[in-house]
Amino acid sequence: MSIQPAEAPVDAWGSDLLGCGFQARTLPLLDDDEGACVATLVRHVAAEDSKALPGTPSSPHFAMLYVHGWNDYFYHPHLARDVARAGGVFYALDLRKYGRSLRSHQTRGFITDLATYDEDIHEAMKVIRAEHGFGMDVVMMGHSTGGLTASLWADRHPGALRALVLNSPWLALQGSALLKLVSQPVADVVGRRNPKRIFPLPDNGFYYRSLQELGWQTNDRWRTMPSAPVRAGWLSAILAGHAAVAEGLDISCPVLVMTSGATDFSLSWSEALLGSDTVLDVKEIGLAALKLGPLVTVARFEGAIHDVFLSREDVRAFASGELRRWLGAYV
Repeated sequence: MSIQPAEAPVDAWGSDLLGCGFQARTLPLLDDDEGACVATLVRHVAAEDSKALPGTPSSPHFAMLYVHGWNDYFYHPHLARDVARAGGVFYALDLRKYGRSLRSHQTRGFITDLATYDEDIHEAMKVIRAEHGFGMDVVMMGHSTGGLTASLWADRHPGALRALVLNSPWLALQGSALLKLVSQPVADVVGRRNPKRIFPLPDNGFYYRSLQELGWQTNDRWRTMPSAPVRAGWLSAILAGHAAVAEGLDISCPVLVMTSGATDFSLSWSEALLGSDTVLDVKEIGLAALKLGPLVTVARFEGAIHDVFLSREDVRAFASGELRRWLGAYV
């Protein structure tokens, strides 16, 4: 779908493009150098969802806040339903300049400091606390770059989360050989001089094709192919985040890191790519995960793609079951 849906209301919940059982609201943010900024919070109301899973409890005992990755937004109703069955009330955040929050005057996804997203997350947390009270445990889930953002936020805000779930988080520089040649000093210098300069990094489109082959339909304005351009200021922010992870974080809550069982950086398309991570190196993720905090669980799922919860149905079912077991132990 490529038609721009109506913007969600401010200070109230409105209908969301995901349909019955899903609502959205606009979270106004401080202006930046491009003008007005907003984030968008999506919530799942299981009682109003005709496709809610059997066994979903009527009274959730925790809240989950989902943070998407690069060139992405939230379009995972099945994940919300799985979390609801596990006893959670599910929220997802479309960060500023992404998805439902992208406005015509903005550069897609552009920031120069990952801490900028603190405002987006804090506004979302304010809504969750207002609706469920400060006694409700909150679990954050982050995918890919969202996993890096969530990790850094959790490190800066000890005690704010009951648990952290990372779905193929981008914790260290990896991927194409060209990307590995871009050092932080180079990105920092270019980022200061011309923060919106584009780094012409390659994108073979295999992950996008995997999503299509597996039947996922996305808004082609919000998830583009080729991917949104990588800009110097944004890349400098990512590399600074990687450097912080490499030095070691001290996330005080339990952390679950979920990845594919294998990485495949093949130069030509094959059906094998429908069961591996074509974006990040899962071994590198596992090594970096050990630097997140004192209690980290790493779970690998054979047959998963980069977003574990967009993999084949059998893989998703297994991953969801393991997520429920882990949440049952720590939340």
